[in-house]
Amino acid sequence: MKAAIITIGDEILSGNTVDTNANFIAQQLKSIGIAVIRIFTIPDDVAVITQTLSEGFAAADLVFTTGGLGPTRDDRTKKAFAAYFNDELAEDEATFQHLKQLMTKRKREHLLPLNRSQAEVLRSAYIFQNEYGTAPCQMVHQQGKTAIFLPGVPHEVKPLVKEKIIPYLKEHYPLNYSISRIVSVVGIPESLLAKTIEEWELALPNFISLSYLPVGNRIKLRLTASGTEEKWLEQQISNEIIKLKPLIGDQVIAWEGNDIQEILKEILTVRNLTLSTAESCTGGDIARLVTSVPGSSKYFSGGIVAYDYHKKIALLNVSEKTLRDFTVVSAEVAQEMSRGCQQLFRTDIALSTTGVAGPGTDDFNNEVGTVFYSIRIKEKEHTHKLFLPHLERNDFATFVAQRVLQDLVTLLVKQEQK
Repeated sequence: MKAAIITIGDEILSGNTVDTNANFIAQQLKSIGIAVIRIFTIPDDVAVITQTLSEGFAAADLVFTTGGLGPTRDDRTKKAFAAYFNDELAEDEATFQHLKQLMTKRKREHLLPLNRSQAEVLRSAYIFQNEYGTAPCQMVHQQGKTAIFLPGVPHEVKPLVKEKIIPYLKEHYPLNYSISRIVSVVGIPESLLAKTIEEWELALPNFISLSYLPVGNRIKLRLTASGTEEKWLEQQISNEIIKLKPLIGDQVIAWEGNDIQEILKEILTVRNLTLSTAESCTGGDIARLVTSVPGSSKYFSGGIVAYDYHKKIALLNVSEKTLRDFTVVSAEVAQEMSRGCQQLFRTDIALSTTGVAGPGTDDFNNEVGTVFYSIRIKEKEHTHKLFLPHLERNDFATFVAQRVLQDLVTLLVKQEQK
């Protein structure tokens, strides 16, 4: 089965809102063996919506839309659906009662007249009630094709898809399993990696695909197997990874796990190590990544964003002489920050960052894009320098945070291999 996703909203096309719905829906569909082959982003325009629905159905069996189901005049999606399916809108009593209960629960009964139009649905639609918002999800079947119309608010889309849509699709459609496993590789350029494993890759069975996904200094090799037997597919991927190990074993930091913070959790938990962070130019991004994983409180003691010059001295015991002699953006300051952080939180590992994220230089005229980071593992310290002048401020912090964690994982893996 193939799917298309249509994201509707002027605010997305203008750049004011980031579309996270299409990514989430695609991931959920992939988990049950449905491939997304087209993603559209279009304005709140009836003619454009109906035209795009035609294009979506020409390419796919299943079309998802998100957005444009609100009660305001700029939400025109339902009108477009009615025109496309030659149907009409009518108030659905069950949907109205659900809406009424929701508004009462939220103590917003006075807004019910303004929102009543959201109980109007296509007569032919099957309704998935929205437990977290006022716009229901509608599903229409026509000529062997299926359309599912979702609201646009991400915290409403996610439970609707995970708890209602995916179970419905699994129950009513013959679907394949799609099993993925990621191998994380460092220390080798992508082109050389491809050359090294070329013979192995060409010999992969046709139900297993391979993707190269660079992240920071890590390359994620994603193997995906599709078929009807879940356990058999898992075994086939494991067999292929056994063949891969002699080719790149020295460059692999994890044989499974997607995000670097998930891989780090496994290592720290198994080895019973604790971690703390002292950040400046990354603004807390490292701590955010670490704590995004459930259970991180078992190994992450805490972090400090010591952005101000004087806070590095007061909180992390960085020497004023070091700051004066080498400036705040230096290997020496990064080293003292990680040492002070390790002592403050009494952790096995401490990470620190100091740099110039831009767009202007700092008070010491250090170049924009310069960053030093320190990784202190018990008594051993490792300092690194990066120069990233091409990255914008937010991208700079994100890249550095990823890089620091990836280098930490690499060091811990190499330690274990000795």
